[in-house]
Amino acid sequence: MSMDVEQNLDHQSPPKTPKKLTLIPLIFLIYFEVAGGPYGEEPAVQAAGPLIALLGFLLFPFIWSVPEALITAELSTAFPGNGGFVIWAERAFGPFVGSLMGSWKFLSGVINIAAFPVLCVDYLEKIIHPLESGWPRQISILMSTVILSFVNYTGLAIVGWGAVLLGLVSLSPFVIMSLVAIPKIQPHRWISLGQRSVKRDWNLFFNTLFWNLNFWDNVSTLAGEVDNPQKTFPRALLVAVVFTCLAYLVPLFAVIGAVSVDQNEWGSGFHADAAEMIAGKWLKVWIEVGAVLSAIGLFEAQLSACAYQLEGMADLSILPKFFSSRSKWFNTPWVGILISTLITIGMSYMNFTDIISSANFLYSLGMLLEFASFVWLRRKLPAIKRPYRVPLRIPGLVLMCLIPSAFLVVIMVIATKIVFLISGVMTVGAIGWYFLMNFCREKKLLEYSVVEDGER
Repeated sequence: MSMDVEQNLDHQSPPKTPKKLTLIPLIFLIYFEVAGGPYGEEPAVQAAGPLIALLGFLLFPFIWSVPEALITAELSTAFPGNGGFVIWAERAFGPFVGSLMGSWKFLSGVINIAAFPVLCVDYLEKIIHPLESGWPRQISILMSTVILSFVNYTGLAIVGWGAVLLGLVSLSPFVIMSLVAIPKIQPHRWISLGQRSVKRDWNLFFNTLFWNLNFWDNVSTLAGEVDNPQKTFPRALLVAVVFTCLAYLVPLFAVIGAVSVDQNEWGSGFHADAAEMIAGKWLKVWIEVGAVLSAIGLFEAQLSACAYQLEGMADLSILPKFFSSRSKWFNTPWVGILISTLITIGMSYMNFTDIISSANFLYSLGMLLEFASFVWLRRKLPAIKRPYRVPLRIPGLVLMCLIPSAFLVVIMVIATKIVFLISGVMTVGAIGWYFLMNFCREKKLLEYSVVEDGER
């Protein structure tokens, strides 16, 4: 037996049998891939007023979240391997498109992850004032990123059950706040269009909706780690969609109805101030602690998605075989975790608004490609087994994808110049990366996994 075959068998049969993700941890991982709680929804009210904000969080899930979740359910069960959307694009359009999809989604993911250590420090600085600026702030961002990355290294089962605990604890103060607010609610506040003196900021409004309700497909990169993915994935996605939408809407209805303040005060973190108005200082502190816990859950879930995506890309021979290396201790893709962490640290010192907008832009490019892959795979591979199948024919699928695609175009058109610049540079880099990998493969400078023709 050759050394290559021995190494391949060793990679396929690690010394430790990994614990598979079951339904409950998967639901909460999806929840933290997407939301992590109502933290961050407040700027929608500031940007467009109470009524439009409520309509946004009521309607946007049907325009965006449901189609994306349906696509994820179908393709994750049809192609249940780590790599998720990279596999879909590669099977639909070939390795170049698969590589481009992987680069766009990976970069959008690590840029998005970079926001969470910053959010943690933003909330902690209200209690620990030296963290507001200077080297204490920079060191705290660095240390929180490193510590949270090490937790991710210890295993997906730990991360999954940790997400359950973090989700329940971080949501509990909002449940209490919503219940306490009921006697104070004045329904006429729900239909307010906002103050005439406040100009609507559609860029902030749409980016807030998008940032709070996207990344449903990120969990597809963990498909190879899920127990019985053909049944578990559709169930988990259905529950997560309902759970996430309620987690946004219930507190938003409660606070808008119970609190009357200047519209400009509805910035990030306003829910904590509203909690103090509704119930007292103790609930404000609880929500601030919950925000830190939520940011931790978001970081862990999305870092896992990025790390396992790189492993999936290595299995497809888009990246060198080294990227699929797993830890001997925890059976986690340590190379993917390390690379994602290093890029995240670099991105953590960007302007927070630019972080979110750049992540949204790159993600939009990837989603347009994902919609195209979804429709084309139905046409290209109609007979492939699909344990879950969206009950529409191709014309219906095209229509289902056109509506969210139109929204993606709007998000991209209203982007700022700096976002266009950052996204453009990264796209050029992604294309260059593909040709560099091809060069390394042809010259045998790096080792790549062998992919059978039938797997493409």
